[in-house]
Amino acid sequence: MDHLPKFSAAEHLIVELLVDHDELFGLQMVELSGGRLKRGTVYVTLGRMQEKGYLESRQEPLPAGAIGLPRRLYRPTGLALRIREAWRAAAQVYGGVVPDPTEA
Repeated sequence: MDHLPKFSAAEHLIVELLVDHDELFGLQMVELSGGRLKRGTVYVTLGRMQEKGYLESRQEPLPAGAIGLPRRLYRPTGLALRIREAWRAAAQVYGGVVPDPTEA
């Protein structure tokens, strides 16, 4: 690979939230983001991140007698954590002058 992979601003925020909380549901991420993630787009972003290999997910088991769809819990993959750490290391080497990983 000839360049360091980038996260979009939303992807970066999602990875940071998941690092802080281990596993979260999409709507929990929306709540914890303080308005930076939107309910209408968070699941599109989560799906895109899974396709890129940044996230894995599992369905929450439904209790006996529960109705409705099971919720999906998300967690970062090793790839996402390595990209996050690479950006942090680059920022330390270059004294914080490294371009933000959320910028295109």
